[in-house]
Amino acid sequence: MTGRVRLGLNVDHVATLRNARGGLVPDPVRAAQLVIGKGVDGVTAHLREDRRHITDRDLERLRYEVPLPLNMEMAATDEMVTIARAMTPHACCLVPENRAERTTEGGLDVAAGHNQLVPHIAVLRGAGIRVSLFVEPDLKQVEAAHRVRADIVELHTGRFCDAVRAGVPADRELARLQQAAAAAAQLGLEVHAGHGIDYDSVSAIAAIPEIAELNIGHFLVGEAVFVGLVASVGRMRALMDAARSDKGRA
Repeated sequence: MTGRVRLGLNVDHVATLRNARGGLVPDPVRAAQLVIGKGVDGVTAHLREDRRHITDRDLERLRYEVPLPLNMEMAATDEMVTIARAMTPHACCLVPENRAERTTEGGLDVAAGHNQLVPHIAVLRGAGIRVSLFVEPDLKQVEAAHRVRADIVELHTGRFCDAVRAGVPADRELARLQQAAAAAAQLGLEVHAGHGIDYDSVSAIAAIPEIAELNIGHFLVGEAVFVGLVASVGRMRALMDAARSDKGRA
């Protein structure tokens, strides 16, 4: 994979801000509509079991009121598969979910969850929905994703981004991402990446040639408080594009 990396905007935390007070604002659907034509290629929303941010109505409106591909993040449960089949988003990204967590804490253990995941993946693919698995940059998990017939792996970038943010050596974590991306592409899986990405960490990740898409949410929504969402997205888009240019790879 070479050329432009797609950017998926996760609007979960627009809904978090709305739900902190209640009511209708800020509206995650409006956030998605604002960035149409501004460097965003798709929208991601995580419908959690406890509906702590995105609601069923948000998801429905994102699906039908925003002319961008919708990536539905979800746990691998009967409830969520039923909702996804009815909603038919462009893609579903299966993630581990712990009700007590503040955010997704790590990748899905696809190797251990093979028997649970296979029927859910089959149902989603049968409905014409592309299936992504959020995994650690680990060859065992990448190979397991291929065995369960996922279309995509989304590599968890949290450890690399945390190291960059802390100013500690991050070469080992970057190498893990590079190796996992190469292995996934060799197996015929599309490669995405996400979690914790900010302006300081995005260039190294976007420069990995096999990566086709980055999904970024919390940082862009947080930065939008200070500069506006279009501006925060625009700067991220510019950094991603530079990372794939000849100058960015030099």
